[in-house]
Amino acid sequence: PSPGHGANQGAETGHAPLTTRRGPGEGTSFSGFAPALHQFCLMAVPGKVAAFRLPPLPTVGEIIKLFRLKAQKQLSQNFLLDLRLTDKIVRQAGELKNAHVCEVGPGPGGITRSILSAGVEQLLLIEKDARFIPGLQMLSEAAPGKVRIVHGDILTYKMEKAFPKHLKKNWEDEPPDIHIIGNLPFSVSTPLIIKWLENVSKKDGPFIYGRTQMTLTFQKEVAERLTANPGGKQRSRLSIMSQHLCTVENCFVIPGQAFVPKPEVDVAVVHFTPLVQPKIQQPFELVEKVVRSVFQFRRKYCFRGIETLFPESGRLKRTEQLMMTANVDPTLRPFQLSMSQFRNLCNTYRKMCDEDPGLFVYNYREELRQKKMMRNLQKSTSQRNQIEEEDQL
Repeated sequence: PSPGHGANQGAETGHAPLTTRRGPGEGTSFSGFAPALHQFCLMAVPGKVAAFRLPPLPTVGEIIKLFRLKAQKQLSQNFLLDLRLTDKIVRQAGELKNAHVCEVGPGPGGITRSILSAGVEQLLLIEKDARFIPGLQMLSEAAPGKVRIVHGDILTYKMEKAFPKHLKKNWEDEPPDIHIIGNLPFSVSTPLIIKWLENVSKKDGPFIYGRTQMTLTFQKEVAERLTANPGGKQRSRLSIMSQHLCTVENCFVIPGQAFVPKPEVDVAVVHFTPLVQPKIQQPFELVEKVVRSVFQFRRKYCFRGIETLFPESGRLKRTEQLMMTANVDPTLRPFQLSMSQFRNLCNTYRKMCDEDPGLFVYNYREELRQKKMMRNLQKSTSQRNQIEEEDQL
């Protein structure tokens, strides 16, 4: 399941009873499914609190056929139909009984069913692809009062108001009873986790409620980057940005053949719990700039990337000053640096920026672009002068 493109952000759908039918010759009709479902939802047991159980519903495969849903390759959509696997994903989130959950990109609703079966109090579904909304409405009618569907884009949806205020906890307390779960399309997974990590750093967005936990799927290689240790071949910018803000756990791998259509890669489930204290206590933008610069030349010595933090004038001297003050060996490769070494680099760079307020806004790539423009301008001027001289001759 994964969000599509082109949907209007923030439009909540109603929960009207469905009357969708298959066309002639297409088999079983699911007309008017919802109104008769309420009696199944709570199985009463004398003297005990009734456990929530979804009533009999069409399978996820039948939903896909019923609403003629096709995974769109350009949106990197892949459906997970095996409910044993969706149950396993949901179990990684922890205890969900009476919890509030936001599912990102539910698609045809496989993981949605597993979340509802876990006994959640409320489930918010954010789906960008309008084709999936009717099938999700069917699930909403099967769990009256539990599901809210938002037809919108998770990258722009305002999570600050997604959950009741009474769920808020102090950052130092245990995580709130709020969870984010999602089988993300590959095209959105990296920008989305970077956005959420920035939210963690600033304690806003879905983290305005406290240390909200996330259970998300990623391409296996991306998951390995998120959890890579120093010296590992997958150690990258993502490793530092995620691990300095969260406890990150690579839970298990789902083989590609479990999805429809089958992606070319395997998928991994990753669980995030924000840390009470970040390992690098500097603004998100500063940490990201330093880490991105270091990994810019991944296979070269780390000082080569550090150089790009400084203007050409005085670059060598300031790079040497940063490396010495931070006590980092300039001949280490970027992936060999430990979290404490990145912390020293960020802290030292912050002091240098405080001493030179213009330093932080310096952009290495912009300087390269300006130099290239100047070279092109000089070249064209030289050519024009040469042509004029030839004309005079």
